[in-house]
Amino acid sequence: MFQIIWIIIAGLIIGALARLVLRGRQDIPIWLTIVFGILGAVIGNVIASAIGVAHTGGIDWIRHILQVGVAAGLIVLLSPLWAARSSRRRTSGRR
Repeated sequence: MFQIIWIIIAGLIIGALARLVLRGRQDIPIWLTIVFGILGAVIGNVIASAIGVAHTGGIDWIRHILQVGVAAGLIVLLSPLWAARSSRRRTSGRR
């Protein structure tokens, strides 16, 4: 149970950091930021393991940078899809 809570907290932090490094406004809800943060953490860990920097002495800066970078990439790629989906819903309801 606590592991799920920590995953959500990590996803929120990584997703928030990813949104901070991006320019402009991202029109996505907080729950989607958490999802992108969790996905960024998982994919970033896989990449860090693949290049051999998953576990180092001290703070794993490279792994954390990879996690935030992947989450930012997901936000850049997928938030326009969310915006298009949201705008279609608004326009289809006005008939």
